[in-house]
Amino acid sequence: MLSILQTVLPVFLIIGAGYCAVRFNLFAKAHADALMKFTQNFAIPCLLFLAIARLDLETVFRPQILLSFYTGSLTCFILGTIGARMIFHRRPGEAVAIGFCGLYANSVLLGLPIIERAYGTAAQEPVFAIIAIHAPFCYLLGITTMEFARADGRRLPATIRIVSKAMFSNALMIGLMLGFLANLTNTSLPETINSAVDMLARAALPAALFGMGGVLVRYGLTGNMGEVAMIVVVKLVIHPIIALMMATLVFGLSDTFTRAVVVTAAMAPGVNTYVFANMYNRAKDTAAASVLIGTALSIVSVSLWIGILGQSNPQSKQISLKVIYLTKLPIQIPHQRRFAWSVPYRLFDHRQRFKH
Repeated sequence: MLSILQTVLPVFLIIGAGYCAVRFNLFAKAHADALMKFTQNFAIPCLLFLAIARLDLETVFRPQILLSFYTGSLTCFILGTIGARMIFHRRPGEAVAIGFCGLYANSVLLGLPIIERAYGTAAQEPVFAIIAIHAPFCYLLGITTMEFARADGRRLPATIRIVSKAMFSNALMIGLMLGFLANLTNTSLPETINSAVDMLARAALPAALFGMGGVLVRYGLTGNMGEVAMIVVVKLVIHPIIALMMATLVFGLSDTFTRAVVVTAAMAPGVNTYVFANMYNRAKDTAAASVLIGTALSIVSVSLWIGILGQSNPQSKQISLKVIYLTKLPIQIPHQRRFAWSVPYRLFDHRQRFKH
C-alpha cells in the first residue's frame, strides 16, 4: 500500500501545492486562471495531438474498451439525475446538472498522470481512446438532456447549435481532431515544429495540476452535502465497479486495458462539471463542492483501486498476487493471468478459464 501511495501522492502534492499557493496569496488567482488557460488551450491540446497522431488506432480503439467505460458513465449520469430528483427533490434542470457530475470524469488532468505513474506511458494509450470521445459524449448527452428537461429549454435546432459549439470550439477537441487527421493521413510534422510541440506537451500535465489546485480554492463547501456524498459514491465507487465488471465479465479485456479503464473510471468529477452547471445556472454549489471533495477523496479511492487491480512491478513486470472478494469465496489471481471472478449462479467457471 505504501508503494501505491508513493505512486499516487506526487500527483496530488502538485495539486495541493497549487491550492496552498493561491490560498495563502503566494500565487494570484488570476495567475492560476491564466495557467489553466495556457494548459487547456495550448499545452494539453499539443499533448493530445501528439498522442493521437502516434497511436495504433486499430489496437486501442476497441468497442470493448469504450463500452466498458461509457456504460458506467451513462449509468452514473442516470443514477445521479434520478437521485437528485427523487431523493433530494431537485427541479429537473438542477437534477441534470447534478447527474452531469457523475458523468464527467477528470480523465485528462488526473487520469493521465496517475495511469502513467502507476503503469507506465504505454498504459496511457487506451486512456487516450477514452478521452477522444469523452467531451463529445458527455456534452452531447448533458446538453441535450438539459434542454429537454428544463422548463425554458431551447428548440432542437438551437440545441444542436449549442452542442456543436461546445464540442468543436473546444481547444482539446481541435487537438484531438488534428491528431486523428495526422494519424489517418500518415502526416508527420517537420522535426523543428515537432520538437516545439513536444516541449509544450511535456509542460502540460505538471502545469495543469498546479493550476487546477489554484482554481479549486474558489470552490467552496456550500452545496448540499447529501448530494455531494451521492455524487462521490457514484463517481468514485459505482463507476469503476461497473467498468471492472464490463471489462472482465463481459468483454474479458487484458489486464493492461482493464486497469486503464477502471482507474480512469475512478477519477473524481472534472472541473467541466462546474462549467456545465455555471452555463445553465443550475446546482452550481453542489457541482463546485463535488469537484473539491471528490478530488480530495480520490487520493484514497484511486489508491484502493490500484491496489485491487494490482500495480505493475517495474522489475518483474508481473501482476501482484491479489485476493479479490466478489462473493464469500475468494479466488486467488496468479501471476500474468487475467482477472477471474466467482460470481453468483456460476456465470462461468473460473477453473476452466485457468486451464492451459
